[in-house]
Amino acid sequence: MALQQFRIVFNAVKTHFQQVERKAGVGGAQVWALSAIRERPGIGVGELAAVLNVRQPTASIIVRNLSQQGFVQALREGSDRRSVQLHITAEGRKVWRRAPGPFSGVLPEALQALDPPTLDLLNQGLSRLILLLDADLRAAKTPLSNLNSHN
Repeated sequence: MALQQFRIVFNAVKTHFQQVERKAGVGGAQVWALSAIRERPGIGVGELAAVLNVRQPTASIIVRNLSQQGFVQALREGSDRRSVQLHITAEGRKVWRRAPGPFSGVLPEALQALDPPTLDLLNQGLSRLILLLDADLRAAKTPLSNLNSHN
C-alpha cells in the first residue's frame, strides 16, 4: 500500500511538472524562481536560494538559465557592486503567466495544507524511511523538478 501511495505522489508531481513545462516552456524550478523574483524585485541569488530551498550554486544555475533566455535581468545596483539584484523581464512575465500554479509545485502546496499532527507523523515516518534507505541527505536541496525523467 505504501509503495502504491508513493507512486501516486510521484506521478502527481511528475504530471504537474510536465504541465508546467508544456504550458510555460520552462521547468518547474524556473517557474518558481520567476514567481519569487516577480514577488520580490531586487532579490539576490542567496535570498532566492533560501526561498526555493536549494543550495546557492543551484539557484545561480537557475538564474543563469533564466537570464540567458531573457526572462530575468541581473543588475548590479547600490553600493555593493559584487552582488546582483534580480528583476523579471516582460518576457519572463509572459512565461510566468502561462504557467499553471501552484508555482512552488503541487507537493509543497499539499504539505502546507496538512494539519500539524499529520505533518509530524509524516515527517517521523519519512525520517525512518530515509535512514533505512541510507539515502544521501544532500538530495534534500535538489529541486523536485530535477527528478523528472527527461532532465
